[in-house]
Amino acid sequence: MVFDPPFILCEHHAESRAISRHVLRKYKSTEVSLLREGNLEEAALVDLWVDVEAHRYDAAIAPIVYQHILVPMQGGTPDQKLIGDSMEKLKTVLGVYEARLSESKYLAGDAVSPVDLSHVPYTVYFVASPCASVLDAYPKVKAWWQDLMSIQACRPEGRLPPAAP
Repeated sequence: MVFDPPFILCEHHAESRAISRHVLRKYKSTEVSLLREGNLEEAALVDLWVDVEAHRYDAAIAPIVYQHILVPMQGGTPDQKLIGDSMEKLKTVLGVYEARLSESKYLAGDAVSPVDLSHVPYTVYFVASPCASVLDAYPKVKAWWQDLMSIQACRPEGRLPPAAP
């Protein structure tokens, strides 16, 4: 839970984007504005890609992660149909990302932004799943992900299940 008067924000994944934006606005400096609010076009790109991540990427990748990681941890058997359907949705999103990343280094431009970082929570688990090889078909996406993982603060070292065989 985040307590930052006048806001009390519960920390659930869906609310973490709002919490992040609140903190970034509150503590921005003249040198650093990760939301790029000093430039309307750049700020609009951040907003756009946050929405794509929240409503398209997460919607596709979350069921895959749950089925491959959490269901077995609870003694269940992954639902292969759900995984297959979600993989098709994810491939569509990855195709859009591939096109975008052929134009810029990161999703919202040439500097890392909160939208790139918001991909970390599910993607670190996805790349430990049997479906991770799908990234090989999207070299720009794979390079973007590897670049994000080169940022020490993004690496969840020691907190992930072992990579899938």
